[in-house]
Amino acid sequence: LTADRQEGIGVCGWILVSLSFFLVLITFPFSIWACIKVIREYERAVVFRLGRVLSKKAKGPGLILVLPCTDTFIKVDLRTVTCNIPPQEVLTKDAVTTQVDGVVYYRIHSAVSAVANITDVHSATFLLAQTTLRNVLGTQSLAQLLAGREEMAHSIQALLDSATEHWGIKVARVEIKDIRIPVAMQRAMATEAEAAREARAKIVAAEGEMNASKALKQASMVLTESPAALQLRYLQTLTAVASENNSTIGFPFPINLLESLGQKKRG
Repeated sequence: LTADRQEGIGVCGWILVSLSFFLVLITFPFSIWACIKVIREYERAVVFRLGRVLSKKAKGPGLILVLPCTDTFIKVDLRTVTCNIPPQEVLTKDAVTTQVDGVVYYRIHSAVSAVANITDVHSATFLLAQTTLRNVLGTQSLAQLLAGREEMAHSIQALLDSATEHWGIKVARVEIKDIRIPVAMQRAMATEAEAAREARAKIVAAEGEMNASKALKQASMVLTESPAALQLRYLQTLTAVASENNSTIGFPFPINLLESLGQKKRG
């Protein structure tokens, strides 16, 4: 559609174009206001002469000449367009229904292709973005979907960019804004996470008890080898109890008496 647009206008076409030039000349300078068009910096004009694109390249920015009766033109905005994808119902690979919405940033890099190759380029890009979002996310599990948003966005961007290339569209960025899962699934995931945390807490507590028992065993062996150390430890305990609570009264009890009582029981 974008090649050899100047060919085939025929003799009648050239006659009509000549008449248009003649009309402009005889009505000059009044006709200049109808023939001169201003194209902004961010716009391009696709000019049609007798129904055919005038050249392979769009006109602008600046002033362009449009002949009356034979020429028509369409302005194309080249600025980046934000396409907000509404929440889409997606069935993940592990059969979980989710709602995913996103946003697509794209721009037109070929005005001629955007006008000549498709009826409504913005509507087509919007619908294609919705379909691509559902297709790509439907091949992933819920865990992959929650953990790999960036990878999914890059995959969607690559697919959209390749599909819209012949429309003159360049997809700049795709972002997944939000992933909504059912309330029952949220509760189940919260319960699972809580159970996992409790299991880890029990394991940590058990490891602490094991380490404490090993330390106590080593301490008991040291105290057995040195009876004086046991008495010193006893005095340190009394000092700690007295310093923590002033109302607590500690009565020293001879350790030797405990040892003699133990020997009498054995005997």
